[in-house]
Amino acid sequence: MSDPALKRVVLASNNAGKLREFAALLNTAGMELITQGELGVSEAEEPHVTFVENALAKARHASAATGLPALADDSGLCVHALRGAPGVYSARYASLNGGEKSDAANNARLVKDLARESDRRAYFFSVLVLVRHAADPEPLIAEGRWHGEVIDTPRGANGFGYDAHFLVPSLGKTAAELDPAVKNANSHRAIALRHLLERLKGIS
Repeated sequence: MSDPALKRVVLASNNAGKLREFAALLNTAGMELITQGELGVSEAEEPHVTFVENALAKARHASAATGLPALADDSGLCVHALRGAPGVYSARYASLNGGEKSDAANNARLVKDLARESDRRAYFFSVLVLVRHAADPEPLIAEGRWHGEVIDTPRGANGFGYDAHFLVPSLGKTAAELDPAVKNANSHRAIALRHLLERLKGIS
């Protein structure tokens, strides 16, 4: 990593699954990742309708509270037959209709909404935003897409979110059936991180 200031970065999330994925990839680049919760930072508001605006809001919030560079991810599952839903509302998809805010409830609503649909194509989308400080006028932004399809019956226990319902045809497994190392090499976050690391090369 060319910029010494980016050796220690706060992750604008308390999601343990995201931390594992990000840390596995960023540690090899010499970046120590610490969650905002460990530093006593509250969750940021996510009022926007686009992934990039939400990610930027989260990154600036974490950086302002800690004085550290911050990395934020806003990601979700986009389903063709549902016109891109759940999209930015993936984490609270069920609660939008009065249901509970949980992975199980979100997956149940997704399967129900697709009950009469034959087109099961979907993709996970991730936007990463890295700010060097809260007022950074040039945030680094990278994105990644991971294509697959939604299945009704969950398979696998390694993932989180919609992973057990997201089949990757090229691998013949759901995201939750994949070994973590395989997932970290193929996921939307992995693709976005590789793009981000490419952008970081040579930046001082």
